Amino acid sequence: MCRNIRPLHNFAPPATSEEVHSAALQYVRKISGSPKPSQANAAAFEQAVAEVADATQRLLDGLTTTAPPKDREVEAEKRRAKARLRYG
Repeated sequence: MCRNIRPLHNFAPPATSEEVHSAALQYVRKISGSPKPSQANAAAFEQAVAEVADATQRLLDGLTTTAPPKDREVEAEKRRAKARLRYG
C-alpha cells in the first residue's frame, strides 16, 4: 500500500470528499506509475481518479463498525511519533 494513502474509515468527523479524492489520486498515480499524466493521457487519468473516488466513497458509506470513532489528531500524533522513531 502506498504510504501516502491513509485509512479513512471510522473517524470523527467522517472523511471529507477532499480526503477521498486525495486518496484516489495517490492510488491512480501509484498504479499508473506517473505523478502527472501526459496531455494524451490526462482525460483517462482524471476519469480514473473520479471513478476510484466514487468507489471509495461508496465503500466508506457502506462500512459499519461497533468500534468507537478514532480521533484524527490522536492518530496523526501516532504517525508523527512513529516517523520520529524511524527517521530520528
